[in-house]
Amino acid sequence: MNATVDDDLWSAIGDPTRRRMLDLLLVGPGTATALSERLPVTRQAVAKHLAVLDRVGLVRVTPAGRERRYEVDQDQLARAVAQLADVGATWDARLQRIKRIAEAIARAGHDAAHDPEHEPKHHRGD
Repeated sequence: MNATVDDDLWSAIGDPTRRRMLDLLLVGPGTATALSERLPVTRQAVAKHLAVLDRVGLVRVTPAGRERRYEVDQDQLARAVAQLADVGATWDARLQRIKRIAEAIARAGHDAAHDPEHEPKHHRGD
């Protein structure tokens, strides 16, 4: 668990429209115009989303006539997947520690409830 989490990368991936764009681009390269035809957003919005993906390195851009062609950068995507796996492993370890603490607390409470030293004393003649 040594990978450093890139907040800008995860912010870019955090947007559902950008994730959908990445899904489409994983099938093959595309332009902002082609992507806007398959998404419920304008071409201008698609271009802005693509600029974010380009800034964090998730897509590569090449000129294609009057448009720009975008494709997923497989190395950067692999880096993002590795970071996600690392974050998942870190949280799994944290949750296991919390579970062990909760179980220890539950055992301690159960043991105290059954300890004769902690039982209420009954007085004769009550």
